[in-house]
Amino acid sequence: MSARERIGFIGLGVMGAPMARNLLRAGYEVVVLNRTPEKAAALVEEGAAAASDPRDVAERSDVVITMLPDSPDVRCVIAGEHGVLEGARPGQLVIDMSTIAPAVARELAAAAATSGVAMLDAPVSGGDVGAREGRLSIMVGGAAADLERVRPILGVLGTSITHVGPAGAGQVTKACNQLIVALTIAAVSEALVLGTEAGVEPARILEAISGGLAGSKVIELKGEKLLAGDFEPGFRVDLHHKDLGIALATAREFDVALPLTAAVDQMLQRLRRKGLGAKDHTALLALMGE
Repeated sequence: MSARERIGFIGLGVMGAPMARNLLRAGYEVVVLNRTPEKAAALVEEGAAAASDPRDVAERSDVVITMLPDSPDVRCVIAGEHGVLEGARPGQLVIDMSTIAPAVARELAAAAATSGVAMLDAPVSGGDVGAREGRLSIMVGGAAADLERVRPILGVLGTSITHVGPAGAGQVTKACNQLIVALTIAAVSEALVLGTEAGVEPARILEAISGGLAGSKVIELKGEKLLAGDFEPGFRVDLHHKDLGIALATAREFDVALPLTAAVDQMLQRLRRKGLGAKDHTALLALMGE
């Protein structure tokens, strides 16, 4: 695909804005849309074009990317009134990079196919840092040929691009990713509370365990926030709670037990009840010290 193809990008939050910016810097023409126009204004100043609604984005684009908070948002933007599918042409491709329910990803891919439009579910891992640096891990569900068509685009956004199966498989894989991240943050938080109470400096704990089997990407990327007690997002508690809800609903669909995920899901809910839903998911540490 040519770097001159026009990309529509809908959803310019903590993740979406830097992703769209990276595409601009790579030489792509980008048409942007956000629910709050102010977030689009900065990208327009950098060379993006502004759209009026999702249908307008599709009419002015060759490939449409969505990066939105939850399943209802994606369904509305893609299949709703004045949505992407109303403006899409046969042969276009939609890439949803949000984290949503696998069943919704499959539903929307089927709806797109009736219009001759291909769709990939391509959620990401790597957080806001990965989004800014173009180093996301991207897990892709859909047709392998469609992925190859847009691999150069995704290559601007991430360093790991894996085809994991048909429509919905990307979202299943992301649910697996999110439960591992949540459980790891909870485990590291418990370890830091134990070590601190027993008189060991937290920074030394993380330094020591990072060199062994307990080392992880979570510690590498979130260790400083945990040590500083800096719970500014980052990735919000509300969103991770939503993601674990997706994992648990998927588990129920396939009759799978996820007891550890359920426990951490309840911890995140406690944070939300305390008014900390907008804080970073590392705020799990605050519960462990109670």
